[in-house]
This record gives sequence, C-alpha cells and structure tokens, in this order.
Amino acid sequence: MSATEPAPDAPIHLSDATAFDEHVAEHDVVLVDFYADWCGPCQMMEPTVEAVASETDAAVLKVDVDEHQALAAEYGVQSIPTLIVFADGEPADQMIGAQTQDVLSDAVTARTA
Repeated sequence: MSATEPAPDAPIHLSDATAFDEHVAEHDVVLVDFYADWCGPCQMMEPTVEAVASETDAAVLKVDVDEHQALAAEYGVQSIPTLIVFADGEPADQMIGAQTQDVLSDAVTARTA
C-alpha cells in the first residue's frame, strides 16, 4: 500500500515552480501537462486532461510554459502540449502533441498497476 496522497479529481495548476518536485513526489503517478493558454491543441486537450484526472488514480499537474520557462527547459519541452508521466517521482513516459484520452489513460494506468 502506498503512503502517498490520494490523487485529486481535478488538475492541479502549478503556481510556484519550487513546488513541482513536491507535487511529483506526493503521488505515485503524476501526469504533467506542459501547456500554454494561447496554444490551440492545448485548449483542445483540456477536457481530456480533466477526464484523466477524474477517472484515473493519477494526479494531473498543469504547468504553464510561459510562467515556468525554466521548468519546461529542464524537462526538454520544445513543443506543446508535452505530457510527461512521472512514476515514483521519476519521468517514465513522454508524449508530444495532442493525445486521446485512451492514450493518456493507458499511459498512467500502466504505471499504477
């Protein structure tokens, strides 16, 4: 049984870059969505990302690349949306571009099993 926090049913919007590691460590599996408000594909992904947050055991962390450029650079984000699945605090899978709910759910479920 895990000692980490249960995943929230809604995406967490990162407000402070120093809290990134804490969010990733707080949950067994975290889907990090690197996005920008002006990005069309990112906007299209919003309902999908929200569904993954509410329907899986993964936490979803949204990182605005305009606000957190250094964090995006640290993880090699060059295109958005970029989605990274963290398992046990470490990057485990990365997807670039718009993804379907099934692809995202499968990526996080593979890490929660």
